[in-house]
Amino acid sequence: MTNLFVIFLSMALVNNMILAKFLGLCPFFGVSKKTKSAVSMGLAVLLVMLVASAVTWPIYYYILVPYGVEVMKTVIFILVIASLVQIIEMAIKRTNLTLYNALGIYLPLITTNCAVLGITFINVDQTYTFWESLFAAGGAGTGFLLVLLIMSGIRERLDLADTPLAFKGTPIAFITAMLLGLSFLAFKGMV
Repeated sequence: MTNLFVIFLSMALVNNMILAKFLGLCPFFGVSKKTKSAVSMGLAVLLVMLVASAVTWPIYYYILVPYGVEVMKTVIFILVIASLVQIIEMAIKRTNLTLYNALGIYLPLITTNCAVLGITFINVDQTYTFWESLFAAGGAGTGFLLVLLIMSGIRERLDLADTPLAFKGTPIAFITAMLLGLSFLAFKGMV
C-alpha cells in the first residue's frame, strides 16, 4: 500500500506531467485562462488517464507481449485512447448533458493530449503492475488537474493586475509556468 501511495504522490508532484515531463503543454496554456474550464479539462483528463491505463495495461501484457509485437504499442494505445474518448463523450452526452456542455470542445481534444498517451507508456516502461498503473494514472491526472487549477487561478489574478504591456498574455503565462515548475522542484526530495 505504501508503494502505491508513493507512486501516486510521485506522479502528482515530483514527476508531474506538465511541469516535469512537459507533456500536455497545449491544453495547459490554452485551457488555464479560466478556472471553470481548467477544472473541467483536468477532471476529464484524469478520467481518461484512469480508463486508458486500465484498458492498455492488459492489452500490452496479455496481447502484445505474448505475441512479440510490443513495437505496435504506440498505434494500439492511440487507437484505444481515441476510442475511449469517443465512448466517454457519448456516455456523458447521454447521461449528463450539463457536464457535456461544460466540457465542450475539451473532451474531444483529450484524444490528442500527449499526457494521456504518456502515462500509458510510463506504466509499461516502469513495468508497473495493474494496480500500480492505476495509481500512477490517478496521480498523473491529479497532478495535471492541480497544476491547471493553480495556473488558472494565477492567470485570472494576472488579468486584473497592472502587467506591463510587453508581458501581457502569453509571455507572463510562460514566466508563471516557469516559476510554478521551480516551486514544484521542492517536492523532489520529499518522495
